[in-house]
Amino acid sequence: MSVGDALLAGADFLAALLLLVGLKAMSHPRTARRGILAAGVGMLLALLANLLLDALGRGSLRLVFLAFAALLLGGGLSAALSRRVPMTAMPQMVALFNGLGGAAAALLVFGRVLAGGSPAPLALALAVFAAPVGSASFGGSLVAVAKLQDWRLPAGRLPAHRTLTALLIAVSFALFALALLARAPELRAAAGGFALAVGFLAGVALTVPIGGADMPVVIAFYNGLTGLAVGFDGVLLHSPAMVVAGVVVGASGTMLTQLMARAMNRSLAAVLFRGFGPPAAASGPAEREPLATDPADAAIVLAYAREVVIVPGYGMAVAQAQHKLQDLARLLEKRGVRVLFAIHPVAGRMPGHMNVLLAEAGVPYDRLLDLEEANAALAVAGAVLVVGANDVVNPDARNNPASPLYGMPVLEVTRAPRVLVIKRGRGRGFSGVENPLFTAENVRLVYGDAADVLGRILGALREL
Repeated sequence: MSVGDALLAGADFLAALLLLVGLKAMSHPRTARRGILAAGVGMLLALLANLLLDALGRGSLRLVFLAFAALLLGGGLSAALSRRVPMTAMPQMVALFNGLGGAAAALLVFGRVLAGGSPAPLALALAVFAAPVGSASFGGSLVAVAKLQDWRLPAGRLPAHRTLTALLIAVSFALFALALLARAPELRAAAGGFALAVGFLAGVALTVPIGGADMPVVIAFYNGLTGLAVGFDGVLLHSPAMVVAGVVVGASGTMLTQLMARAMNRSLAAVLFRGFGPPAAASGPAEREPLATDPADAAIVLAYAREVVIVPGYGMAVAQAQHKLQDLARLLEKRGVRVLFAIHPVAGRMPGHMNVLLAEAGVPYDRLLDLEEANAALAVAGAVLVVGANDVVNPDARNNPASPLYGMPVLEVTRAPRVLVIKRGRGRGFSGVENPLFTAENVRLVYGDAADVLGRILGALREL
């Protein structure tokens, strides 16, 4: 083994170790920042070692320059974009970066195809999987970004949607196998290029009909696929760092997909192929009107409750109201009110979205309750404050078999004697399903932007 090979192996091992240590640290909010830094340093080390040692081994200063330029350009653009993206758009950024990872995995294998050679059977099988799946993840992730941004995309499914999608995937695999086996450079390039294009279309075709409410599951699904493609690329390139990173991301993405689907009481097959279902049947023609209240009365309800449970939702994130929500919690605690936060697994647009926003505002981690703990707390709470949440507090998920949400575990806020809901208007949730919570007898709505309403509640509390 040469000195360069030994340095590369050592760098890959250290990078893989830092990645695993970083992922372990990310499992807790108090150590998550250190974990992200450790994993980032590991990936940077792997990139520098693989790009620069390869370029130096070939004795090409031009390749060294290109390697540095690629690192600076990619790192600079991603850092600039990440700083400008608000927390409410983090799911879109995660989906976009995940899709770019899939595209990179596909193009890496395509470059090997253009280089020619006779791959071993295992390498052939891995390449046939990695490239089409990476390109499909890229196409599907772009559609997920568009849906999360509420861009207008075609809705509905073709009569043979599943057959068409399966056919596109099969054609992509077949074309890439042909590209690997072909001897003529022109045929390799044409078949490989068409394989990537068809794989991209397969990802688009699979994702376009899926509703926005299912996008968290779809993002996790494509994250797992991208990880597997990267891991297989690592086997092809004999890169331990890529293998470890790809397998860990693939496994975590797969587990996250299962957890998210379970939290919505839907199978992955239902998410990908069966749609979200028709709108819920109306509960009756004599449905009562929502009862509204003002911030001053809401402040009185909260101030004289023994325990308040706050349920944040995407509306809170859009209004950037997490800091005022923490101010409210502190003010209530000074009055002797115990304040807890109920977090639904699919609140927001991605797993952990609400947790990150509340942690940013300084909410202690031990005040955040998961679904089971939250429902137990809701049963004994004096009052509940729902801030911009809709589908995750819809009682039809428990009571109405005709609802598309039926069976989905939700936060049972109606168990509390008094429920306040801060809501911008009378619109439906992200799933497009009506919510009978807003017309319940023990529920009062406070209409307006979450940040503005919370500011007025804070003002009224200070005057009590």
